[in-house]
Parts: sequence; structure tokens; C-alpha cells
Amino acid sequence: MIGDDNLHYRYGHSTNMNPNSHDVTQEYSRAMVAELNEAIAMIGHCIGQLSEQQLWWRPNDSMNSIANLILHLSGNVRQWIVSGVGGVPDTRVRQQEFDQRGGASAESLRVLLGQVEKEARQTLESVTAENLVRRRVVQGNDVTGAKAIVHSISHFRGHTQEIVYLTRMQIGDRYQFDFVPEPE
Repeated sequence: MIGDDNLHYRYGHSTNMNPNSHDVTQEYSRAMVAELNEAIAMIGHCIGQLSEQQLWWRPNDSMNSIANLILHLSGNVRQWIVSGVGGVPDTRVRQQEFDQRGGASAESLRVLLGQVEKEARQTLESVTAENLVRRRVVQGNDVTGAKAIVHSISHFRGHTQEIVYLTRMQIGDRYQFDFVPEPE
């Protein structure tokens, strides 16, 4: 069990021993925004090490490129969080995310991720406890707002690791790690 002092250290604010639904909703929102931001930073770190050709490289025809995965993640966050939770109209055409074979530069992919982060953050920062527990249908699934958010963020993190792997697969020993712990 995580103690109160550990929570204060991890989240940078005092914890209330008797949190209300607003406190819990705000903490949930902060945690989901932090998870998304960490994943986007990891993807950006990979983009910075690759050429445009490498961003669109596929290990084989049945697999996705890093650029396709970024398009897919952007579509997923918009559908599940911005639209599904935030109520913005859903205009996603999912198959197009996988069909594209080029055309987006490293910079345009960074901009896309920045836009998605901003839209998701705005949605998450304005979410209410009522919205988290209300049921809705997203991509044919009957889910609560909380489930839609967790689904999208965990999906994002999973594909982020795939992007790291595809980056390392292409550049091998030239891969620059973002964080390497110092030996004790």
C-alpha cells in the first residue's frame, strides 16, 4: 500500500485523507495527462532519431510503420477521449491511419501529436465525476468515461513501446537512450 507521504512525493501536492469526488476526478485527470505526456515525449525522442524514410518503414507489408502508428494513436485518442468523453463529433476514419504510405514529415507528425495532446488535456482537465461514470458507446463499445480514458491511454502506451522497438530495430546501436540510470 502506498503511504500518504509517498503520494505527496509522487504527485507534488498534499493529499487529503477524505477526498471528495472532485479531488479524485482531478487526481485521475492529472495522472492520465501525465501518462499521455510521457508517452508523447518517448515518441518525440524516437522521431528525432529517424529520417522520414525510417518513419514510414514497415518490417513487412502486414505491419505498420512508426508514422502509421502515430496517425493511429492520434485517431484513437480523438475518438475515445476527445469525442467519446469530451463530446466532440467523431470524424475518425480508422482504416486511413493504416493505409497511408507516406506524405507526413517528422515535423508534421510532431505537430499532430502536440495537437492531440492539447485536445486530450483540455478534455481531461474539464472532465467531471459524473462524466467519468456515465456510460456511452465508443467504437461500438459500451463504456464509462473512465474506461474510455484508461483504454485509450493504455493503448497509447502499448503502441509507444512498439515505436521504441521499431526505432531500435532500425538504428541498432546508434539508438540514443533518453534516460540511463547512473550506477550506484
